[in-house]
Amino acid sequence: MRIKLTHNYSKKSLAVFTKLKELLLAEDFQLVDEQPDIIITVGGDGTLLSAFEKHQDLIDSVRFIGLHTGHLGFYTDWREYDLERLIEGLKKDTGEYIEYPLLDVTVFCTQGQEPRHYLALNESTIKRHDSTLVCDVGIRDELFERFRGDGLCVSTPTGSTGLNKSLGGAVLHPRLKALQLTEMASLNNRVFRTLSSPLVIAPDEWINLKPINTDSFMLSIDQNVYHEHHVKSVQYRISDKTIRFARYEHTHFWDRVEDAFLGAKKRHES
Repeated sequence: MRIKLTHNYSKKSLAVFTKLKELLLAEDFQLVDEQPDIIITVGGDGTLLSAFEKHQDLIDSVRFIGLHTGHLGFYTDWREYDLERLIEGLKKDTGEYIEYPLLDVTVFCTQGQEPRHYLALNESTIKRHDSTLVCDVGIRDELFERFRGDGLCVSTPTGSTGLNKSLGGAVLHPRLKALQLTEMASLNNRVFRTLSSPLVIAPDEWINLKPINTDSFMLSIDQNVYHEHHVKSVQYRISDKTIRFARYEHTHFWDRVEDAFLGAKKRHES
């Protein structure tokens, strides 16, 4: 098995990374930089998102393991006190995994350039920096509404627990494989109206966002922000690709949600 280790640079993460590396080498695992079978991230969700972004060309073959060293991690199943159990899981690995849907983002330009494609694990947003965003929202190829406000967020089911949730969106189980569109501070009065409610889009449908009367806006893809110019539209759909997590003691989705937002059961049952 070929394993790649990556980490953030907090003091705790570096210490855990060093210990994990020693344990892996002691068990004769092959540590590599290129073409890994498994990528282990030491840090938090941001570290895992960075690893996902850097290794999207391997997404069909690689599995991820997240080792958490901070205060809150949604994709990171393991803690620093789990290293020995993690090593045992790796030694008994049979190739099992759990997979989560990804968001496919396509940017269509107005000046003849080729469309640009991105993959997001959590969400993508579109907004203006210094003024109201005016944007036509289409579902499939039909106009649904004209949005005016701060911006729009399109999230995956696992990403529904992030920015989407803070905007009032629903938390979706990953098996639904649906997109969710939520508004950021929409303008709603007797002149301008939006549905003003999160939309959950079926996996065989897509969302088109077409900025109106602007040649520039900000597009975020997970942690990254791009300043876009001369864009005709942005299309969102569930990707045919997924992210895979090696499954040794993978936490159930709703246990993960409860622990992240409500606290561990033992705390509120005591």
